[in-house]
Amino acid sequence: MIPSEILSKVRQIEIRTRSVVNSVLSGAYSSTFKGRGMEFSAVREYTPGDDIRSIDWNVTARQGHPFVKQYVEERELTVLLVVDASSSGEFGSQKEMKGEVMATLSALLAFSAIKNNDRVGLLIFTSKVEKYIPPQKGKKHVLRVIRELLYHEPQERGTDLANALEQVNKLLKRRAVVFLVSDFATGNFEQPMKLLRQRHDTVAITVADPRERDLPDVGFLELEDAETGEVVLIDTSNAEFRETFRKEVQKESTHLRRLFRRMNTDFVEILIRKEYEDTIQPLIDYFRKRAKNRV
Repeated sequence: MIPSEILSKVRQIEIRTRSVVNSVLSGAYSSTFKGRGMEFSAVREYTPGDDIRSIDWNVTARQGHPFVKQYVEERELTVLLVVDASSSGEFGSQKEMKGEVMATLSALLAFSAIKNNDRVGLLIFTSKVEKYIPPQKGKKHVLRVIRELLYHEPQERGTDLANALEQVNKLLKRRAVVFLVSDFATGNFEQPMKLLRQRHDTVAITVADPRERDLPDVGFLELEDAETGEVVLIDTSNAEFRETFRKEVQKESTHLRRLFRRMNTDFVEILIRKEYEDTIQPLIDYFRKRAKNRV
């Protein structure tokens, strides 16, 4: 039985995301992802200027004069949320842990999808794929997806994004929209990412906590790597050390942005803020910008 606190948390996320989806995100989502392709609608008589490649030769032969095929954009999409559940998500210096923020972002995307009558699926991964829920429609299904994100207890601590992407490439037979929600604290995923990007509309969403970028001056601090368990003692009162740390994190962030740009993959950076609206604003900005570019 699912604990009452998890059900309460699911309800809170639903309430919190509903107004954003209804007032802001749904329209931007719909404009951004207009459909995975074109589907046949009807045939009509050929008129001068029509593309001869659209001629329906079977109908033309039967009628004795040219007919062309008409297509409409296929609105219904398949959306797959690929969410990182490794132990690095158990960190947080604000109101919520990184893992909780990833669940909230996933809920926003899922509710936006079902509002547009799209199908939503979920793949949870660590150093292995731990959970897969095939895409379906409906609010009841999305609530199940959110419950799984909050209730799932990871079997592994580490991260293997490459393996997760390889599994996604095998699972998705038709073109889909894939949202990768992670802190991307892993490497060697470029090749499966390229393959995924060739077949599917892929959006990478990275989630970071402010304290992962700027260390506070609190003297000696013992840090444990959530994924490996390695413990180190650092002196945060050393200004030179804090600056070196900041530059190294900035370097890694720049490398990640360049990597996704080189792979022609959309990339959204989420920095957890004190206020929920401030945290999700980069995602809203991304949808608005992409929708505007498609007009």
